[in-house]
This record gives sequence, structure tokens and C-alpha cells, in this order.
Amino acid sequence: MKNIPNILTIFRIILAPVFVVVFFSGKENAYNLALVVYVLASFTDFLDGYLARRYNLITELGKVLDPFADKVMLITVLICLYIWGRIPLVIPVVVVVKELFMIVSGLILYLRKERMVIPSNIFGKSATVIFMLSIMLLMLYPDNDNLVYLLYLAVLVKIIAFISYRITYVRNKKAAN
Repeated sequence: MKNIPNILTIFRIILAPVFVVVFFSGKENAYNLALVVYVLASFTDFLDGYLARRYNLITELGKVLDPFADKVMLITVLICLYIWGRIPLVIPVVVVVKELFMIVSGLILYLRKERMVIPSNIFGKSATVIFMLSIMLLMLYPDNDNLVYLLYLAVLVKIIAFISYRITYVRNKKAAN
């Protein structure tokens, strides 16, 4: 596999357990080191997409791996932040339920042999950016309780993105029939 974007995506998947180990290492600077791991993972998320589009390196594997890596990292970090006591349980639960619904829906479409790909839209991209920034800020300023509201905003935008993807799917399905 000599596709750099796919290698970066796999690296991001590997960074999820690294984040957990560093986060719970008990070292004095554990949260700062975990933040560095998270920033690196976030950077690879932007870089792999940029390289894939810029150099026409988009692959079927990448189309599956990239969103999977995003989900793994986001859910991992949210669970860690919950265990740390920085965010309420409702945030990781809503995200996990939404992502499980997306996975199950994708499997159903795959089994039905529906090969419709719905590209990311402004809501999905915005949710990703808001999640990344709010997580980084929560880790930088753990004593600022108001930062959790940024995560609520990210969850809201993620739900709006989900609804917009569903609407796009229904429209595309009607147009195909």
C-alpha cells in the first residue's frame, strides 16, 4: 500500500489507542501529551483528505477508512473526556448512537447492493471542526466548565449533518427511481 493518504489514515487509527495509553498514563503531563497526540491525529485528518484530492489519490479503501478513523478517534477521545469527568455522559452516548446508526444503515445499503455515496457536506465538516477545536480547548483549559457547551454545539451540528445526509439520500433515491 503506497498510497500516502491511506497510510496517514491508518496512522490516525493507530493513534486512538496511543491517545488512551498516554491519557491514562498517570504522568504529570499526561493530558498535555495526549493533546499532542490528538492534534497530530487531527492534522492527519486534514492532510490525508487534502493529499487524496490534490493528487488524485482517492481510493475505495480510503473512502471507507477515513470516516472509520474519524469515528474511532472521536469516540475514543469523548469516552476519555467523560471518564476524566470533563464532559457529561450524554455527549459520547449521542455520538456513539448516531455513529452506530450510520454503520448499520451503511451495512443495510451494502447488503441491498445500493452503491450510493453521499459526500460530506458543510454540516459534517463543521461538526468535525467544532469537535476538534472544542476537544483541544477542553484539554488545554480543563478548569473552564463553559467549554463543554462547544461540544453540545458540535453534537447539534452533527445531528443536523445526519438529518441532511438522510434528506440527500431520500432525494437521490427518488431521482434514481
